Formats: sequence, structure tokens, C-alpha cells
Amino acid sequence: MNLGAPEIVLIIVVLLLLFGAKKLPDMARSLGKSARILKSEAKAMKKDDAPEPAAEPQGPVVEAPRTIKAAPGDVTSSRPVAEPTDTQR
Repeated sequence: MNLGAPEIVLIIVVLLLLFGAKKLPDMARSLGKSARILKSEAKAMKKDDAPEPAAEPQGPVVEAPRTIKAAPGDVTSSRPVAEPTDTQR
């Protein structure tokens, strides 16, 4: 499908009418954050699937909990991947 300039302008006008000019930057920002999270998780999954070297580790191995980060420095949206399942109070 080949989109020309008139079609793109029409799409932008319709989006502005539907969502308003104030909401579009926030929507684009959240879409960018989601894309970064998806990209980092896909990279982590590929890294997890790679074969590990056969060398035995020397001493105890302690793994830190993995976190999902939306953007560098965005601490409010970081959270542990493995959340506790203990429901006792």
C-alpha cells in the first residue's frame, strides 16, 4: 500500500480530532516505552536461550532478581520479574 502526502495528512487530522492534541504526545511516549520494554525482554530471552560455557563456577553463585526497566532512569516503572506469590497475611 502506497501512502502519499494527502493520505498521511488526512490520517493525522482524523487522529487529532479523535484523541485531541494533548493526548497524542502521551500516547506516543507510552508506545515508545512499551517498544523499549519489548525489545529488552526479547534480547534477554535470546540471551537466556544461548548455550552456556561448560566451565564450572568457583564458589557459590548468587543471582540478583531481574528487573524490567521501561527507560533509563525511570525508577517508578521498574519492578522485579519474579514477584512473590506468598498470599499469607
